[in-house]
Amino acid sequence: MRRPIDRLGERTGSMVIHPVQVKICCVRSPEEAHTALSFGAVAVGLVSEMPAGPGDLSESEIREIVQAVPAGTGTFLLTAVTDADRLIDKVRRLGVNTLQLWDPLEPEDYGRLHQELPGLSIVQAIHVIDASAIEHAQTAARLADALVLDSSNPTVPFRWESQAGATHDWSISQEIVQTVDCPVLLAGGLHSENVESAVRLVRPYGVDVCTGVRTEDALDRRKLAAFFESLRRIVA
Repeated sequence: MRRPIDRLGERTGSMVIHPVQVKICCVRSPEEAHTALSFGAVAVGLVSEMPAGPGDLSESEIREIVQAVPAGTGTFLLTAVTDADRLIDKVRRLGVNTLQLWDPLEPEDYGRLHQELPGLSIVQAIHVIDASAIEHAQTAARLADALVLDSSNPTVPFRWESQAGATHDWSISQEIVQTVDCPVLLAGGLHSENVESAVRLVRPYGVDVCTGVRTEDALDRRKLAAFFESLRRIVA
């Protein structure tokens, strides 16, 4: 059963007065996970079987990170796998509590995953290329527990190329947030210099960041500090 949306507070005018939840994606080790959480992240993203991006983790690396983080941490398995049987097996082997799907599944598979994996959260990626993403998001919101709005183009040949660090039209994401009844995470090219503007416009439940807090494929404490400082200005 899907959980009801939790907006974590009220909104007034242009000021977002609730804390924005932060997921740090592309985490590559227990040390990076602990660093992300120490700055205030509530979830970490673990990449497995994706067509492009920062590189997949092995299953042993994912299990090590999952076992190292405190209970209650969101452990997101980001994958382009769409076979329900394989997804069920992967979640059971790895012990993650959240499945972030890069591609949509068959409608009946969402219910099957919830039935076979009680307590699992399913987060569907919506690729915000143009206004058609609004309808895709509205459909996905009836099946998944939450959405991630990113900037990737999932079509061939673009899906095989790294598109990390690209932003998209945030006004489309704003309309999605206003028209779906589930939590929405904003992703795609966020960093300390644009996240405040993005959140003030879109007003998402949370944000999802990877390249904006990394330098030379390593989590950067300076960039993390700047990113969280930008978010603190929103609720100050």
